[in-house]
Amino acid sequence: MKSSNHGRKTGVRALRVSAADVAREAGVTPATVSYVFNGRGGVSAEMRQRVLQIAREMGYPLERHRSKLDADRTRVLGLVLAHIDNPFYADVAAGTIDAARGQGYEVFLAHTQESPETLASVVEAMIARRVDGIVLTVLHPDDGGIVRRLRRARMPFVQLIRRIPDLHADFIGINDVMAAEEIVRHVVEHGYTDLAVVTGPHNSSSSGSRAEAFVATAQRLGTPVPPHRRFTTSLTAEGGNHAAQHLIETGDVPRAIVCGSDAIASGVIGSLRGSGIRIPEDVAVTGIDGVFPAASMLAELTTICVPRRHMAELAVDQLIRRIDGAGGPTRESIRPYELHIGTTCGCPPRAISPVTGEHVRIT
Repeated sequence: MKSSNHGRKTGVRALRVSAADVAREAGVTPATVSYVFNGRGGVSAEMRQRVLQIAREMGYPLERHRSKLDADRTRVLGLVLAHIDNPFYADVAAGTIDAARGQGYEVFLAHTQESPETLASVVEAMIARRVDGIVLTVLHPDDGGIVRRLRRARMPFVQLIRRIPDLHADFIGINDVMAAEEIVRHVVEHGYTDLAVVTGPHNSSSSGSRAEAFVATAQRLGTPVPPHRRFTTSLTAEGGNHAAQHLIETGDVPRAIVCGSDAIASGVIGSLRGSGIRIPEDVAVTGIDGVFPAASMLAELTTICVPRRHMAELAVDQLIRRIDGAGGPTRESIRPYELHIGTTCGCPPRAISPVTGEHVRIT
């Protein structure tokens, strides 16, 4: 019996599907199918994925070849982070490692500290050590060369947190624009009209989107942020400390400082408190990430809580599907976040938990 699914076989007859049937359906030679089923080289990653996907849809018993399909795997995934000393990325690493081990993989971990040269070197090392796929949290819009290198090496990869705009590749993240708009609206609702913003590098899709949304939302709400109050720094406490010190030393401390990450916010708060400036009585401070609400020094930070471990798990799941040969369209998974209301903005502590900005798009 044939189904209407492009003539592919289903039901009882699927038990008798042969490799030759798969070859005809895929429009390739039986030799190509044999190479794929036996884990041999000479077939592009795209063709391998297409043949395996068609075989699954036709009901071909791939388990016959499972040991050969797995023979060339190292059972190691690569994970490339920006800053391992940022607690946000430490949580991403923990979530990735736990998810990978749950599926029989270990993780080759590296961080770049935002260096393009280090990123290129790390990717080459991971390719040379034959990891099965890579989770990338560090891609910038000008990293097209990295993507081309990965594709030449037939290396599956997933973008996590950051992305290259318009790149046809899987992505898991949050809606950074909506999150930034929400935190600025909350700050402005307090009546603060004197703002500064401190964000990560603009060539990061997440930091750049947050920075633009902070400024645009404040402008729209009638509280424009002057250019000299817009800071770009590293995604670390040290970066936040440097920005706050500049404001203190120039006598230009605003009523509220909106930060693009919790690590930056921690540095801002530490610097302000070190100068005798009270939080929030003198200056309100907010973050984004959700790393510090339970930490001792910053137990009352107002921030956007990002489901970083859950996102890491989704990235691992999607990457392993690609490693297993799953073809088909790319998947964009935008996850919900939570607005955590602490006291650093001037509120009594509480949590607001909207399912905000969530969607999955297949392209």
